[in-house]
Amino acid sequence: MHKLTLLSLIAGLSLAAQPLVAETLKTEKATLDMQTLSSGLNHPWAMQFLPDGSLLVTERAGFMRYISKTGEKSEAIQGLPAVHAKGQGGLLGLVLDPDFATNKTIYFSFSEPRDGGTNATAVASAVLDGQTLKQVKVIFRQAEAIDSNYHYGGRLAFTPAGELFITMGDRGSRRDDAQKLSGHFGKIVKVNKDGSAAPGNPFATVADAKADIWSYGHRNLQGAAIHPQTGALWTHEHGPQGGDEINIATAGKNYGWPVITYGEEYGGGVIGQKTKAGLEQPLHYWVPSIAPSGMSFYTGTQINGWQNNLLIGSLKFGQLVRLELTGDKVSHEERIRIGARIRDVQAGPDGAVYLLTDEDDGKLLRLSPQ
Repeated sequence: MHKLTLLSLIAGLSLAAQPLVAETLKTEKATLDMQTLSSGLNHPWAMQFLPDGSLLVTERAGFMRYISKTGEKSEAIQGLPAVHAKGQGGLLGLVLDPDFATNKTIYFSFSEPRDGGTNATAVASAVLDGQTLKQVKVIFRQAEAIDSNYHYGGRLAFTPAGELFITMGDRGSRRDDAQKLSGHFGKIVKVNKDGSAAPGNPFATVADAKADIWSYGHRNLQGAAIHPQTGALWTHEHGPQGGDEINIATAGKNYGWPVITYGEEYGGGVIGQKTKAGLEQPLHYWVPSIAPSGMSFYTGTQINGWQNNLLIGSLKFGQLVRLELTGDKVSHEERIRIGARIRDVQAGPDGAVYLLTDEDDGKLLRLSPQ
């Protein structure tokens, strides 16, 4: 019996080690294998690679878990704060502390329930200790809380100097507030690790302005990445019906929403105008909307021809959008059909590209050269 059990175990391990079935994707620069590395995720939203090559993943429903390099999912990690998981709200963005290797600290954004049935975007830090989050501390709270389930933003990115960018949306019903420096709707903020305003922020000395604001006039930012050469913050945001856009978010600049946009009201109707002096034009925009989510610069060498390209997920069309850059300009766009809503995109340490699909049965996909 012992011999039979051992042989069965060996056979099972051998079977588990077989290569995953892959779908072939023919792209302009390379032919790729697309493998489903893991499935059964509840609307996954963000992922970060850990030093051992495994992934930490958030699920919008309010769960966080590990996924191993071979696709095994852990049980849900314990210790998360209360999350308002309705509509577009839930557990959202995720980033590792720049000193994660020594302090095991992570930062995550979420829609935080507030008094009177309201909610708002918040960011917490925590020490990752196996299956438990410890020393959980909310370091940032959006100043305004309302009863809405829309436009939370929630992407996070650390600067090379160790300061944290947080993106926030206009919450859907408060678009005009994106132009007001007295609040956080439709803003990017830059804070220290403890949530205090980073030094040198552009409105720190402006009366009635929030000292943590970096840029304003945004609608709903769901992509943020630091350029690997320049250190600049690149973002993308959802337009209304049309007018999704990419920007290089620069200190003190006004990106125009809702005064200028290339989109229109849902069902038709003019919103503002396309240009206005003093307001920033997008670096690149889409009409019709692609509903962008997730963003990563590809700095690997495994996929030839993708070096330093910008990779963005499309929720609406189920695509991976690859953008070639010439300096600070988009010189070419390729759309690669994936066939599912793409919520996040990350270039992995192994040179492959990883995608999260926004579904009840959400998947982790891996793209690598054949």
